[in-house]
Amino acid sequence: MLAKTLTGLEEVLKAELEELGASKVEAVVRGVKFSGSKEILYKANFCCRTATSIQRIIGEYPISNPTDLYDSINSIEWENHFDVTQSFAIISTATSDAFNNSMFVSLKTKDAIVDRFRAKTKKRPSNNTEKPDFTINTHASSDTLTVSIDSSGESLSNRGYKLVQNDASLNGVLVAGILKITGWKGQTDFYDTMCGSGTIPIEAALIARNIPPGIFRSEFAFEKWKDFDSDLFEEVYNDDYEIPFEHNIYASDISEIGINVAMKNAKSAGVIKTIDFKALDFSAFKPEKAEGLLVINPPIGEKMNERKVDPLYEMIGGQLKRNFVGIKAWVFSNYEDGFKKIGLRPSERIPLYNGALECSLRLFEVYSGVRKDTEEQEEKRSDSFQAERKEGGFRSTDSRSEGRPEQHRERRSSEGFRSGRRSEGFQSDKRRNEDRFERKGSDFKPNRRTSEFGGDTKRSFDKPSFKRDGNDSKKDFSSKPPQDNTYDSGIQVTTFESKSDKKPVDFDKKGTRPRKEVDSNEKTDGIPKARGKRPRTKKQ
Repeated sequence: MLAKTLTGLEEVLKAELEELGASKVEAVVRGVKFSGSKEILYKANFCCRTATSIQRIIGEYPISNPTDLYDSINSIEWENHFDVTQSFAIISTATSDAFNNSMFVSLKTKDAIVDRFRAKTKKRPSNNTEKPDFTINTHASSDTLTVSIDSSGESLSNRGYKLVQNDASLNGVLVAGILKITGWKGQTDFYDTMCGSGTIPIEAALIARNIPPGIFRSEFAFEKWKDFDSDLFEEVYNDDYEIPFEHNIYASDISEIGINVAMKNAKSAGVIKTIDFKALDFSAFKPEKAEGLLVINPPIGEKMNERKVDPLYEMIGGQLKRNFVGIKAWVFSNYEDGFKKIGLRPSERIPLYNGALECSLRLFEVYSGVRKDTEEQEEKRSDSFQAERKEGGFRSTDSRSEGRPEQHRERRSSEGFRSGRRSEGFQSDKRRNEDRFERKGSDFKPNRRTSEFGGDTKRSFDKPSFKRDGNDSKKDFSSKPPQDNTYDSGIQVTTFESKSDKKPVDFDKKGTRPRKEVDSNEKTDGIPKARGKRPRTKKQ
């Protein structure tokens, strides 16, 4: 047999089938293969909380072409499974090169079944895709055709107790799988402060009291099979499953309409007395004890305006820190930004799917003290830090400390990570521009945004090689510069001499030199000097 489930719940379903007594249990993609008697088939449909359907495999055949497909389906004794007066439907999947169209596989399967009945009874069964009496599943892989019949009928995720639900409601299979992953068995108090239509607290109550989910269904598909054993199913149905529940389940929501809907559904499921419903905002909720289990499914950005959702997730984080210390809090959502707004590091992350939405189930634990394993990690980290500091691997970030290595490793602080690579002579752009013309030639040091000459590094220059005597920092620049007007520091400085005292002309605040009026006829080495202002003449 094959039990189908949702992605990520295969191991949970496998554990359920093993608990029921199934044999040869093997998890596959979105399902679990197992073997068992007819009683196991009935129990799997009646008791499994994380299965969407239970199928009985009636044959596996090697195929390589359409003829093999037709012959394999036609060889099955369909008259022993359902009557010619019953309707049937075919659901096909194809993952092979020879059969890359599932509709073609369904058509060939239908033709083979109809031809079989015509040859045996001179009649043919009708095809009904909406509400068939008998559903046949075919899967054509690379070289194998698997044929099975559905024993569940309507999906097992439709429990049957929901009278009203909203658009954002989770199906019962997904909720039961989430609760199984959290380890919920009814061993403590349970909280859902955003219950909506009540699916999470109702499923939690069914698990705590061990009430089978199939008890609310009106029928199963296997009840229409020719080999259906009604007496055996009555024993499975009327078995004593329920157990006492000694703790409490608290369910609240900010919407009074949502609480009324949840109470109606809980009454339909027979667990209205097990759940304490209350119309209350999560921000005002305080648990009764400092222990328990919290499972919530907050709204996501696609359902609401993100401006409203982000503060909601921030409020969740604040509530967990203040009022849910010692309580395991599980949050199920697909809103990644919302998880970041919670402001806590999850201890577990489990990927799941809600339909086509990729979601995540995360555990947040808040402790009043420090966890033992956290203390051990901090002690190891401290010992490692002290050892590396002795070796010179770490240094203080104080700029006045002496004897520091040129680089040091990154260290964690309360504000995050700070880079430890800083230039000793680094200053901000603003400060560098203000002091640009007050520095002496030897005081200038190139930094990461300037070239060797102090200019912008957008243009590439060949770095010149200068011979330094090692005492440039102590040179006296108050004396007259040499005739070639070049200091040893490598900075070119041009001075302008007046006729009277030949003193250097001071630069103004903007760093520009003033114009000097000279004789236009005066020449030096054939190059005219800077011209003065041209005198204006009055117009006649």
